[in-house]
Amino acid sequence: MKKILVVLLGLLLIAVLAAFWIFSGPATAFDKKNYYLEIPTGSTYEDLLVTLRKDTVLRSPALFDFVAKRLGYPEKLKAGRYQVPKGTGLVALIRKLRNGQQEPVNLVINKLRTREDLAAMIGRKLEIDSADFMQYLLNPDSLQAWKLDSNTIIAAVIPNTYTYYWNTTPQRVMEKLLDARKNFWTAERKAKAQELGMSPEQVVTLASIVEEETNNNQEKDTIASVYLNRLKINMRLGADPTVKFALRDFSLKRIYHKHLAVESPYNTYRVTGLPPGPICTPQAVTVDAVLNPAATKYLYFVANPKFDGTHLFAENYKQHLANAKIYQQALDTYLKKKNSQEDKLD
Repeated sequence: MKKILVVLLGLLLIAVLAAFWIFSGPATAFDKKNYYLEIPTGSTYEDLLVTLRKDTVLRSPALFDFVAKRLGYPEKLKAGRYQVPKGTGLVALIRKLRNGQQEPVNLVINKLRTREDLAAMIGRKLEIDSADFMQYLLNPDSLQAWKLDSNTIIAAVIPNTYTYYWNTTPQRVMEKLLDARKNFWTAERKAKAQELGMSPEQVVTLASIVEEETNNNQEKDTIASVYLNRLKINMRLGADPTVKFALRDFSLKRIYHKHLAVESPYNTYRVTGLPPGPICTPQAVTVDAVLNPAATKYLYFVANPKFDGTHLFAENYKQHLANAKIYQQALDTYLKKKNSQEDKLD
């Protein structure tokens, strides 16, 4: 009798361990480190089962179904994007899904050029369709509430990293962007903008041109001074990056006379004053360079013939032509040498 009892206890222990292994042991079927399970808004429990089977997420979707129903998960399904590490157990997975423990999504915004770029990024990273986001973005009621228009809307985007849940709404996306903008535009920055006779959106617009002109943070305040000096005397900005924006061709390396003919409020070779909105999302350092411009009388600048990312500045057109000639000669020499070396390789 004692032996039978020992055997029964042993079998019971084995059964308990087996059950523990089945429900708490590794249940995933994929080889990569993590699988990201996306449950779209409006999904049903049956939709989830289809995804689990189609993507071969689990070793036994049927066992998942069995356990999930006994834990009351089908009635508590929550949309979202969930990280499933390799080796996750069934019970742990179901608890995560039932509790809505989503993996946050980082939206890293560096330089965007158009509102369409923003919508495309949102569409790639979040559940929101890019077309739906654009529709929300350009809704007259939204624009009026934000005190922006279809051209200045991109001025609301401060380059930074923003964290959202995958199934975040368009409204929540914009609320976080607008909160960051509100925090950025401190009383001090607003006062400096006012001293320049500009609104925050106009400052960002000018900063976007400076951003496209140079990557050299040390020169940004000087380049900003050039454009501010031009604005003071009602001289056209004549900024090449605005022509690229007007043409929507950001691959252009050089701007030729034929490009300057494009009719657009963004073509600052044809239109006096600032364009109607930013041509990119400038960094904070660039905005501050506009708010704190160098004290100069410069009206012109051209790339430095040293090709080091700096520029040569001039107060008058005669000096500018001399600087431009020096640069062109250096460029011709460089291209000639480069072509000669390529010919030798051939």
